[in-house]
Amino acid sequence: MPVRHLVRTAAVVVTLATGLTAAAFAVGGSDDRPSGARTTAVLPAGRAALDRVSSEDLGKSISALQAHLRAKPKDAAGWATLGAAYVEQARTTGDPTRYPQAQKALARSLSAQPRDNDPALAGRAALDAARHDFPGALRDADRALKVNAYSERALAVRVDALVELGRYDEAYAAARRADSLRPGIPVFTRLAYVLELRGDPAGARRVLLRARKSATAPGDVAYVATALGQLAWSQGQFPRARGHFADALRADPGYLPALEGRGRTHAAVGDLDAAARDLEEVVRRYPLPAELAALGEVYEARGDRTRAREQYAVAATWIDLARANGVATDLDSALIAADHGDRAEALRAARAEWGRRHSVHTADALAWALHRAGRDREALTYAKSAAAPGYRNASFLYHRGVIEKSLGDTASARRHLTTALDLNPAFSPTGARAAKAALKGLGGPR
Repeated sequence: MPVRHLVRTAAVVVTLATGLTAAAFAVGGSDDRPSGARTTAVLPAGRAALDRVSSEDLGKSISALQAHLRAKPKDAAGWATLGAAYVEQARTTGDPTRYPQAQKALARSLSAQPRDNDPALAGRAALDAARHDFPGALRDADRALKVNAYSERALAVRVDALVELGRYDEAYAAARRADSLRPGIPVFTRLAYVLELRGDPAGARRVLLRARKSATAPGDVAYVATALGQLAWSQGQFPRARGHFADALRADPGYLPALEGRGRTHAAVGDLDAAARDLEEVVRRYPLPAELAALGEVYEARGDRTRAREQYAVAATWIDLARANGVATDLDSALIAADHGDRAEALRAARAEWGRRHSVHTADALAWALHRAGRDREALTYAKSAAAPGYRNASFLYHRGVIEKSLGDTASARRHLTTALDLNPAFSPTGARAAKAALKGLGGPR
């Protein structure tokens, strides 16, 4: 099945939810507060964004923090920074075993400073979001903001949590408020994503271009260029997407999201060998389900079903490992199992995830799992919910068209399959091919 929407979800749940920028990457501090507000003494370790430092630099920073905390074990801000760094390390390495370490570090911070400890509360919100506990992320972000209304991480995670809970109007209001309080790349990228979900990709692009103007550090340039590339890719604008990914890789040659985007763009234009090379490098360093499934689809499109099955199996193993480390993995499980695993498990997982949150992604996952289980009438209700905020996603449209075809609604099926392929004619190496075949079977032009 197409997994592009899993990637978009992961972008919010992991890349964004980890907090994006720390105003100061320091042992024991944050300069989120406005001038004149109470601050905590810090031991500077250089100003950098936690999510935009290299894995090697992040590892060095974690080692420095650990050494500092052995000498000063009651440094609450230091423990908060270490917890945030562990969350970020889990993201950059794909290693969910870091999450329990993050939880312990953040608990140490709150034990050392139970009151007015917004860095630890914001860090815990980021951890909640990374584990897909979005109600918990929202609660902790709100607690952090009661202490420090200018906490960039808390403002950002609050938007992420509302998005993933499917509360899009509130997410838009939260993003606008964050923009008024802490304008910058973390907020710009969130606002852009909310606009995209509300059916305004042109507005999303304008916000991302605004973010690009403010990006100066190589990591910031790569991050924003990649976001622009992903948006262009989702709209089927492959030459533009390729240009943005090239900009990102010029700024930071090792930036994996850009390499992944380039690989997906290669696949979209039919260069499956180049796509496989890029995605193989991505999963070697970042073996998460969306990336593994994407590589599996490229192998499948090349006719190598054995290697494809291997990737899907590794993705399932990662899901089991993540679940053992406190990550709610039902959405990942549902999306991959529906086409590449146990369909009964896909439906169980999708229902469980829908019970926790009503986002467009969970609605689509449940619709597709129901279809794969032969329950198309029920599936159509959720497929319609996936489009409720105005979001136009080629994978979602494809799923809806197939469901309508199964129900005998030829006109609606033809309309949605055509719209999916017009929006993004190569939204998935396997899904786009299936969409074209389904449309041809309906007497469509493709």
